[in-house]
Amino acid sequence: MSELKLNSKNWQNSISYLSSLLDKEDRPVRIAAGKALALIFEIGVMEKLSANSISAMTREESKPQESYIHLQGLKGKVITQVKNLSVEAGGKGSAKKDLNHQRSVFRDIVEFFEYGYTPEISMKIVGDSLRTSSWSQVIQLNFIRHFLGGGFIKHMQENEFLHDVFGFTPRRRYLNNNEPRMSSGEKRMFKSPNSPQSKTRTQFLNKQRLLSEGRNFGHYAANVVDDAF
Repeated sequence: MSELKLNSKNWQNSISYLSSLLDKEDRPVRIAAGKALALIFEIGVMEKLSANSISAMTREESKPQESYIHLQGLKGKVITQVKNLSVEAGGKGSAKKDLNHQRSVFRDIVEFFEYGYTPEISMKIVGDSLRTSSWSQVIQLNFIRHFLGGGFIKHMQENEFLHDVFGFTPRRRYLNNNEPRMSSGEKRMFKSPNSPQSKTRTQFLNKQRLLSEGRNFGHYAANVVDDAF
């Protein structure tokens, strides 16, 4: 970030816009805006902009001073909004699960803003632990899990690009038939009737059954014709 030339006005406009999204009724929008702001804070945009403004003020320029004051006010506003969302009371008709998720996310953001603590996610990938230690990794991991769905585990085992992104190196564990060893949780997911694998297997069996019925029907029809003659 120190090597990048920051456009103070553009960044302030972006932060102001994200701040306005925190006041929206749609909870997913609030949460997405909150995570985006956490990422902006994490990569040091606010500190860099503040440092640039202070440096300019030493040259007795009035506009940078106004920019610094505005920036500090904007930062304070965002922190207040995030705190309020972390303890928001549920209104009538409010989904408790969604509200609890919002509170949890914004509590993490408050802790990061005030103490620098980043949320950590730890999960098992076929016996190996995948851990995140930054907002950028948390956001990327959640997106990739949602995007890949049932293929997430396989990609995390074999995709070297994802290994680099998350600093994850899986230990290769194989059975006698050289197939990767699944954890008990993954076995349950694989055997579940709602899993993609089970659905695919069911579709295949249904197709085979229809083909078999079609062959039997054709054989029966041929016998009927032979009997008629």
